[in-house]
Amino acid sequence: MKKLVFFFIVSILSLGSVQAAENHSLNTTVAESDSINLMAEASLFFEAYKNKQFDDWTIEKGFNIINTKPDAFQQYHLLRKLDKVIWAVHDDSTTSEEHKKELADTVLYLYNIAVKYDTANAGNYLVRRAYVLENWLHAPADTVIAAYEKAFATGQKITAKSYYMDRLGQLYAENASDDNDYQMKALNIYLKLSEEEPDNQRWIQMISSLAEDEDQLLDALKKSWESNKDNTEKAWAYAIQSIKFQAWERAIEPLEYLVEKHPDVINYWKELARAYDKAGMTDKAISAYKKLIKLQPDNRDNYLNLALIYKNIGQLAVARSYLHKASKVSPDWDYPYYVEGTLYEQAARECGFDFEDKLVYLLAIEMYRKAKNMGGQWSSQAAERIDALKNSIPTKEDYFFRHYKNGDKIKIKGKCYDWINKSVTVRF
Repeated sequence: MKKLVFFFIVSILSLGSVQAAENHSLNTTVAESDSINLMAEASLFFEAYKNKQFDDWTIEKGFNIINTKPDAFQQYHLLRKLDKVIWAVHDDSTTSEEHKKELADTVLYLYNIAVKYDTANAGNYLVRRAYVLENWLHAPADTVIAAYEKAFATGQKITAKSYYMDRLGQLYAENASDDNDYQMKALNIYLKLSEEEPDNQRWIQMISSLAEDEDQLLDALKKSWESNKDNTEKAWAYAIQSIKFQAWERAIEPLEYLVEKHPDVINYWKELARAYDKAGMTDKAISAYKKLIKLQPDNRDNYLNLALIYKNIGQLAVARSYLHKASKVSPDWDYPYYVEGTLYEQAARECGFDFEDKLVYLLAIEMYRKAKNMGGQWSSQAAERIDALKNSIPTKEDYFFRHYKNGDKIKIKGKCYDWINKSVTVRF
């Protein structure tokens, strides 16, 4: 193994601890500016880096530059490249355990400099510092946890963030006790990861392992929110997990808080409207969807969802008016036509099976046929409804006895259908 001869490492290691490396004064290791030819050292370092010469010599050249002028060559990402070289040497199978310890202290010293001079990338340096403390130096859990927390507290974009969040989550889970809130912190991490990566089953498994059952998890989330009632992130975590478990009544309280706190946030209103609807709070669901329409007049889903609510409470005319508004926003959408067909089918089914009722079934088929011909998502379902109703429409004999000819238009009338105000065409 090459012996490290550059002066900075002797200074650090003589202090004898990780903490000393972190607190080491930069001024004690800065060389006289006229003793180093910066351009020559930079040329040697970048050439070695380009050729993937990742060894102690390259590290020495990098620190000759940094200890002389810490902010030199930042446009070429000197600090990040030196970091990569140190990691490569550390992970090399030929590197001794003793030297790995030296490299751990060295990279911590580098991060101490980097967060000052490459501030835009501070979050990445800090999270890698936490990883080094955890896996290279096996520092105490509380020390590592604090290091990860400091990194995430920057709010900066962190490369492979979910990986490091998972590491912190595991540390919380492994060190949870009655004397700390690590279990709740671990839950919050995996809830956030589950929200960001809903298809990653690991996050769901971790959530399940941290809570004995759904109620315990929701109780814990509610308690966490109530301990800091003005924390919108905690309110949202409680709400979204309640929704995932279809605990609609539980979701309503935090969602009502959120829309009161942030009345123009569409996603909060969307989930609240859905929770009201699922919980059977129809009037409040209608009001919430009408609020959404004001916030998003060009969103077709809000009109459609409102139409479905009115359909379910039997206000078919109002339901149809909102279906037409949805179609106006999105003319190529087949679903409003499909649902309109269900309105006519529902009306006929609730009224009887006379000639007028058969005409309404025919009207339903016409709407289903329109949805089917659009070739959209609801095409196959529309075709199924057409086939299901084929024996419910007027027969040729029904038309003959009433003196209707092929091509005639018949206006739909009757006490059940005064809201329809449509005609159907005789075809046989």
